[in-house]
Amino acid sequence: MEHKEQNTSRAANFISTLLSQNKPSLPFAQETSNAINDTSTKELSLPLTQKMSSATNATSTPTPAPAIIRLEKLKKHYAMGRTTLPVLHGLNLEIKRGEMVAIMGPSGSGKSTLMNILGCLDKPSQGRYLLDGVPVSRMNRNELADIRNQKIGFVFQGFHLLQWMTAMGNVELPLIYAGIPAEERQERASRALKLVGLSSRANHRPLELSGGQQQRVAIARALVTSPAMILADEPTGNLDSQTSIVIISILQRLNARGMTIVIVTHEPDIAAYCRRKVVLRDGRIVEDSINPTPLVADVQAAQSKE
Repeated sequence: MEHKEQNTSRAANFISTLLSQNKPSLPFAQETSNAINDTSTKELSLPLTQKMSSATNATSTPTPAPAIIRLEKLKKHYAMGRTTLPVLHGLNLEIKRGEMVAIMGPSGSGKSTLMNILGCLDKPSQGRYLLDGVPVSRMNRNELADIRNQKIGFVFQGFHLLQWMTAMGNVELPLIYAGIPAEERQERASRALKLVGLSSRANHRPLELSGGQQQRVAIARALVTSPAMILADEPTGNLDSQTSIVIISILQRLNARGMTIVIVTHEPDIAAYCRRKVVLRDGRIVEDSINPTPLVADVQAAQSKE
């Protein structure tokens, strides 16, 4: 019991740190990606292969997508007494709107530090970071909190759900911090839960849900603010292989709707579902490659049932 209470307390403190902010004041709040404002979920339920085929067969030349993430000569170091520990060494990286990218690397490669910077949980020591065109490298604590709540949807390995709140309450939480009125909060949270197939579990608490269902609640919470991108840190790390495919399927379907997805993972099996892979080693990008034939989670799920 004491262990569960400690976990709950840590989750509460983490979510409070992640979301706490002054009232939203930045003008780009109205420009964020609108993945859940369409009340219809028909597109999300289409076979993913059909949507990929439609995109491939388009005859018009697509307009180059703008960059959601742009890193320019980005460095990060930490002071260790009288010495300085360099972690990231002059990274240059661009991730465009609508991409699904896996960021990989062994322990000590710097990928966790990079994830914290991408998520505006930390700041670079040198260089520039532009998030959806907004220079965030030198923002103060309140401005970074604004960015986190308006531009980024987080999905974590440990779910970070508040145990005393229902699924609906957990999904509403970012909107409470953003000062959204109760009626609108409930409507948007209901749509987000519907998108991940959990409308029937809206009034259940986390302990009444499976691990996969809890992660789907976390994805709904990430979506509810209509962010510019979803940043997922080892989103399948606590799940079995079959449940992992379900979670990746949801992320692929959201990506097919135009949502930018960035997955930080050490699992090649998970990276195989992404169209692009960025590999770090010793604080440097050593590989940035395109996967022309990413695995389709819906197909994998169907094959596993045969």
